[in-house]
Amino acid sequence: MIRVAIADDQQLIRAGFRSLLESEPDLTVVGEAGTGREAVALAASERPDVLLMDIRMPDGDGLWATERIVAEPRLAGVHVVIVTTFELDDYVAHAIRAGASGFLVKDTEPVELIRAVRVVAAGEALLSPSVTRRLLGRVAGTLAPAPDTTRLAALTEREREVLALVAQGLTNDEIGARLYLSPLTAKTHVSRIMTKLGARDRVQLVIVGYETGLVAPGVLPGE
Repeated sequence: MIRVAIADDQQLIRAGFRSLLESEPDLTVVGEAGTGREAVALAASERPDVLLMDIRMPDGDGLWATERIVAEPRLAGVHVVIVTTFELDDYVAHAIRAGASGFLVKDTEPVELIRAVRVVAAGEALLSPSVTRRLLGRVAGTLAPAPDTTRLAALTEREREVLALVAQGLTNDEIGARLYLSPLTAKTHVSRIMTKLGARDRVQLVIVGYETGLVAPGVLPGE
């Protein structure tokens, strides 16, 4: 069972998300929050697998709350998905910097929201299909002023290849197909890379891929 929490200052939005999520047999909602500070407290008390987080909330917005959740080692298992009405690069960039595991806009189809929860709970990175292609190159490419390759010293040559593909937004299945590996082997490589680099999730691997120069700014998934 995937445990989900919802943080949004609009009660109607929270109720809609709760109804949608609890209609699925493998999802359960463990709590709601209406402010950023309440979201941090909810994450600490319930430790959900996934926390759906609005950006614009009173008493600490969603980005502020995400930063505090990510900074707390005890909450390493809480994966934050930013859900907002604003599909703006600045918001996505801040969400990635804050440590969010995903980013969705509120007009996302219900089936996509449910898929997003499952994907993030499984440790994958998630960005709305409408923003992924233009975003990974443009936003992640601004995260570091110059490549820092020293972080790659602990990785094998194969792991560097896998990391480069993760940074381009490829899934485990796609990585396996590209490198002639099984999806399970690709997943094992990704897990080892996260352990070696101390990365929380695949979003952080995307950042490392650009910061180390493995992927150049402007390189988009599938290209």
